Amino acid sequence: MTIEFMRNLLSKDEKITVEYKNCQHGVQEDVYETVCSFSNRYGGYIIMGAEDDGTPIGINRNMVKDMKKNFVNQLNNPDKMSPTLYLSLEELEYEGVLLLWVYVPPTSTVEKCVNRIYDRNEDGDMDITDSPIQLQNMYNRKSNTYAEHKIFPYVTTKDLRMDLMDKVRNLAKSKNPDHPWLKMSDVEILKSAGLWEKDFSSGIQGYNLAGVLLFGKDEVIRSCCPGYITDAIYRVENLDRYDDRLQVTTNLIEAYEFLMDFVAKHTSDKFCLIDNVNTSIRGIISREVIANILVHRDYSSAFPAKVIIEKDWLKTENWCIPRRHGNIMSDEFTPYPKNPLIQQFFANIGRTDTIGSGVRNLYKYTPIYSDGGKPELIEDDVFRITIPLDKVAADEGREQKTLSEREQKIYNMICENLHLSVEQVMAELDISRATVFRDYAKIKKVTGAMYDKKTSTWTLD
Repeated sequence: MTIEFMRNLLSKDEKITVEYKNCQHGVQEDVYETVCSFSNRYGGYIIMGAEDDGTPIGINRNMVKDMKKNFVNQLNNPDKMSPTLYLSLEELEYEGVLLLWVYVPPTSTVEKCVNRIYDRNEDGDMDITDSPIQLQNMYNRKSNTYAEHKIFPYVTTKDLRMDLMDKVRNLAKSKNPDHPWLKMSDVEILKSAGLWEKDFSSGIQGYNLAGVLLFGKDEVIRSCCPGYITDAIYRVENLDRYDDRLQVTTNLIEAYEFLMDFVAKHTSDKFCLIDNVNTSIRGIISREVIANILVHRDYSSAFPAKVIIEKDWLKTENWCIPRRHGNIMSDEFTPYPKNPLIQQFFANIGRTDTIGSGVRNLYKYTPIYSDGGKPELIEDDVFRITIPLDKVAADEGREQKTLSEREQKIYNMICENLHLSVEQVMAELDISRATVFRDYAKIKKVTGAMYDKKTSTWTLD
């Protein structure tokens, strides 16, 4: 650990991978909850001897030896941490005070603290022991294999739509006139794409979930992946239900075409010259969002993927095993495939490009399509994409990123009093508690301000 690296860690608000602890006179009990939550998510740094805002206050030097010993003992106590962990606190002299720090790596198994399971999010450590859905998602995230690799040894070519092979060859040829698949047999293509494999630890071999999703007959997909469905909804006149709906449960190759047609049916088009070719901007945008919900979703979850078309908006959502939380910006994200086999197959037939190009294309072409609007891509347990379809939506999107007069007044009150209470805001502005919480949510989103419930303190970005 260098002084510069520590300065960088302390200069940022507490995030999903950084936690500050006071701990001046001993290791606080909630340190172990944070160790547990970091182990169960992405790992992270715990810095002891720092205030919640990152201000270094130091550790009582007389307590350091006992703190380091107690920390190791507690992590090796199966009644405290299960499985036990081998970590130790390190010392660092920083700006005249002594800090203790530890890096907690993510583990391959679910970690427990006093028989409770903690997960990490932007707001801190969450006890999810009694939340079955969150627990299921954590166990899925901890799995060492992708869901698409699950092998179904009794699936044969009779259970697959082998009639799709001519379409696959034509699509591959359009992408690359010399594509090697053009000289392969049907089964050779399936094996070349990694859709047939052998598990060398168990000896099980056969077609995997990726192969079933791409080529399976509908009843076979339903048996192997019962939660698979993509729900496409057009909602403009009938806002309580829908004006048109398409539920797609067929193979991914044809599902892509059905969903693209649904978007084309209910949205207008706009063209521009790209490399001297008159190109559909709607086609580029819909290609990226449809490919995303088919290629990058978590197929171990029964959460239905959705494509929702409203008067001014195109929205999608699908279950995801997130590697980060929050808005994905085109210039600051590290792309990774959720289902590498399916992604590579779609790339071979020209329905996706290189990993990360989809995000860049959405940021590049959405402003052209919507007269200045910007896409919003939020990665969490549910991955959401929101695309403005016209200038009305573009203007509305900008308004959502701007505080109203009342919201600005509340924000000014927060700046003047970091311990501002809900009751004070209600009395000052004569508004309801629900309105205050709604305004708080908007203020947090627009300004980056954060509220610590434990200390009743606001932290400004």
